[in-house]
Amino acid sequence: MINVRTAAFTSLLVLATTLAAAAPVPEPQVSPRVDRILKEVPLIDGHNDLPWQYRERSKNHLADIDLRKDESAMEPALHTDIPRLRQGRLGAQFWSVYIPTSMKGAEAVQATIEQIDVVHRLEEIYPDTFAPALTADDIVRIHKQGKIASMIGVEGGHSINNSLAVLRQFYQLGARYMTLTHSSNNDWADSATDDPKNNGLTPFGRTVIGEMNRLGMLVDLSHVSPKTMNDVLDIAKAPVIFSHSSARALTDHPRNVPDDVLRRLKDNGGIVMITFVQGFVSSEARKSSVTRDGEEARLKALYIGQPEKQKSALEAWDKEHPAARATVKDVADHIEHVIRVAGTDHIGIGGDFDGITTTPLGLESVAAYPVLFEELIRRGHSDETLRKLAGLNLLRVLRKSEAVAGRLRTERQAAE
Repeated sequence: MINVRTAAFTSLLVLATTLAAAAPVPEPQVSPRVDRILKEVPLIDGHNDLPWQYRERSKNHLADIDLRKDESAMEPALHTDIPRLRQGRLGAQFWSVYIPTSMKGAEAVQATIEQIDVVHRLEEIYPDTFAPALTADDIVRIHKQGKIASMIGVEGGHSINNSLAVLRQFYQLGARYMTLTHSSNNDWADSATDDPKNNGLTPFGRTVIGEMNRLGMLVDLSHVSPKTMNDVLDIAKAPVIFSHSSARALTDHPRNVPDDVLRRLKDNGGIVMITFVQGFVSSEARKSSVTRDGEEARLKALYIGQPEKQKSALEAWDKEHPAARATVKDVADHIEHVIRVAGTDHIGIGGDFDGITTTPLGLESVAAYPVLFEELIRRGHSDETLRKLAGLNLLRVLRKSEAVAGRLRTERQAAE
């Protein structure tokens, strides 16, 4: 017979050991290195969905969420606020102006403009923290001022309603990248998570890429199919980005980047901004999520028209089947894989905070970026690699895109 007290103590010891392994405690000799690196170079995150949280939670009434306060206790939890941004040493943020693919036509255009308006209003409400940035030099200048450079990324080509004029006006409003698709295909590009329809890019899709290069708007290949990725790399005049993706060789999720595409980034000059989405960085977390989705579908079919019964049954299932969790180590593994295949010039960070409901252990909010850098330091990575990861690579991509745009605007007029 096992002694109850001994068994309980052993269980607690195992739990404590597991948690300690998942969320490393900052080491005294490591933290000063991280502080120095992030003081020298702006830490740039490629993707944060806070604007959508305002739309979902308060219908864009910005006073309902006070970013000056720690909002981690909100239900559901909010990942982003000013105290935690400062703790995370963030230097620049691309705010995603996401709208769902169910929005079409003029409704999609209006909703995107409303999301852009949220970003500009946040800059006005919190001018001591956020300053609008349109160029790489803006980011560097704002970071030196001790503020966070605020930038805009359009998430999903459906937002332009098949209009180059709308694309150009989004650029004028401050958008500096556009994700070509979201979860579904649009009329001119195939998504990674939809059945192929366009065989990658259509002729109009190629025109969109050319116009983005002429404007100086980064082409974001997160969410697109491998065929679309390769079609873009065949014609792009400027470096591309993946604003929030990871390595498919480690986690076989269609939202991740295959190795053959990673190798092509060497010639293109683009970067993969490694994301913190659990199902993208951990195969076990992905399997756990898929299994739960299947159970949820089964319960909906079993208890048709009985939502309360569906909910209680799923809650009971969740208690019996704890979800697998990714960790900061998984995220570091994906960074190292991209370095091995593409090189240190092709990595960045795109957390997807407030676009996800759960996060890897150790990366629970925007306060946690230093934890990732500490993990990479423990693995022996140099300061130069960490500076590139933090922001030097993205600054290089922006500057190259700006230079290409300057040349192309002298060579041709706006596309019709």
